[in-house]
Amino acid sequence: MSRSVPEVQRFADSSSPPASTSAPDEPKGKTAFPSGKSLEFWLVRLSITACTTALCYRFAPLGLRGLPAAGLGFSLALIILLAELRLRRAGTGGLIGGALGVAWGVFSALIVTLIISKTSLSEPTKSFLEFAGLFAFAYLGLMLGSERGEGLSVGAPAEMASGQSAVAEPLKLLDTSVLIDGRIADVCEAHFLDGVLAVPQFVLHELQMVADSSDSLKRQRGRRGLEVLQRMQKMPHIDVRILDQDVSPAGDVDHKLVDLARRLSAKIVTNDFNLNKVATVQGLSVLNVNQLANALKPVVLPGEPMRVLILREGKEPNQGVAYLDDGTMVVVDGGRRLINKIVDIQVTSVHQTTAGKMIFGRIDDRQEPSASAPRQAAAAAGASRGESVANGRSPVFPEGDAG
Repeated sequence: MSRSVPEVQRFADSSSPPASTSAPDEPKGKTAFPSGKSLEFWLVRLSITACTTALCYRFAPLGLRGLPAAGLGFSLALIILLAELRLRRAGTGGLIGGALGVAWGVFSALIVTLIISKTSLSEPTKSFLEFAGLFAFAYLGLMLGSERGEGLSVGAPAEMASGQSAVAEPLKLLDTSVLIDGRIADVCEAHFLDGVLAVPQFVLHELQMVADSSDSLKRQRGRRGLEVLQRMQKMPHIDVRILDQDVSPAGDVDHKLVDLARRLSAKIVTNDFNLNKVATVQGLSVLNVNQLANALKPVVLPGEPMRVLILREGKEPNQGVAYLDDGTMVVVDGGRRLINKIVDIQVTSVHQTTAGKMIFGRIDDRQEPSASAPRQAAAAAGASRGESVANGRSPVFPEGDAG
């Protein structure tokens, strides 16, 4: 992505606090260690660890006694606490998907166990394969279910209970460039784009870095992106969410966005040309606002009339340049002498470039009689004066022209 971003700085702009950019339906306690209840947090977790260690030391599972049994209990407590921290980060859809995945894994392990029990293997081997299958299928079900369940909407169970058909709509991931551009808010306000719009945490972080830049132009662009995001959050028909997904810390924002879109089967909304090409090559759906704007420009055919305002000179001699309301450049042959004038032209050709459409035209011939009328009248008056002088009569001048 052709964006120059300064070094990471702390977002301290009071006019655009990062807290205001969080979605209203996002759960608030997603931090690993809550600060308000840190004492209670540590006391409960230490108690669980101590109880698990003491129980294993007392009952000596798996034939272990003494310190090995206590170490097993301590390891089991750590696994439970790590699983809790991981589940705290998951959304409602991830929890539902994980639960369904575990149920599917246990059912699959039961089928595998029935098959193994019919074999002629020894009992220790059968027990090992049964427990290994149980843990493997449960783990796979949990991971795959939680990953696929992130795209589920929170209101989906209520819709299913009410008998309404809930169609899973893919997420639309917003890029930094499309937020800074700002036209995405107008598209959403016109109801041409609805559903769930997601802003990944790393995209919001990049937007904050641009807003904290020492360059005044970059700082203004970053703040405009934050204002556009806040404006979209206030639209009732748009669901804007801040995603806190676990992505690889390596790579730039473009690679993270493509990886996240592939994992969530989401669409990418961007203005960046390179990101559009990379995502399209990898089979992802991309919504490009620039392509939408070019598609909405009026179609002009050669020979059509058009009225434009000549604003400046062209590159070639005797050329003038005008612009349409949508920013399309119009090059007028013979328009250099008509700068700052509204003229009627006739389109001669239309060229499509990487920057957009360019229209070429020439001055409409129908304007020539009206433009040359004063000169023809002056020539006729001069001819009549010459004829009067030749006949020996004094020419009759209009009042004010006697001198």
